[in-house]
Amino acid sequence: MLKNLSEKYNIILGSASPRRKELLLDLDLKFSIQTTDKEETFSCSLIEEEIAEFLAKQKSKFLSEKLQQNDLLITADTIVSFKNELLNKPKNKEEAFETLSKLSKNTHKVITGVCLKSKNKEIIFSVTTMVTFKELSKDEIYHYIDKYNPHDKAGAYGIQDWIGKIGINNINGSYTNVVGLPISELYQHLKLFI
Repeated sequence: MLKNLSEKYNIILGSASPRRKELLLDLDLKFSIQTTDKEETFSCSLIEEEIAEFLAKQKSKFLSEKLQQNDLLITADTIVSFKNELLNKPKNKEEAFETLSKLSKNTHKVITGVCLKSKNKEIIFSVTTMVTFKELSKDEIYHYIDKYNPHDKAGAYGIQDWIGKIGINNINGSYTNVVGLPISELYQHLKLFI
């Protein structure tokens, strides 16, 4: 249904995430991938939804300097928040264990900010999903960390991994948002560029 979009624009995904790439492929779009190694920063005065949108826009800014007239850049950033604390990518096994222990038997927020940018238009939005874990045993947490090495994931887990399949009691909102790209909402916003 977005065939006209692929004909009108060279679509660029500004992300190295294999999960985002897979999700965007599900929309039957042709796209290329560009990444930036510039470090992302944000002000502590921002609220959670603003942080996700700010980071998506910041990635877009890093990558859009060479944007051509018929390019459409998609950038995104996903954050995980528990009791107003941002749970970043864990630096080591201990941090991953600590994060997953916090999420055990609790509900947390996953917020993805998305920025769509062409030469003439920019749309920024965010989507929030509430995720509830069952009580996770120490053995389950260590098994997941040892086998799936979740150090590249905010919140120290991937919902599509083993722990998501055995450990999540409830999801309120978009599943693909938790994976890293809210596809239904993205589809609706992309139609605005046709």
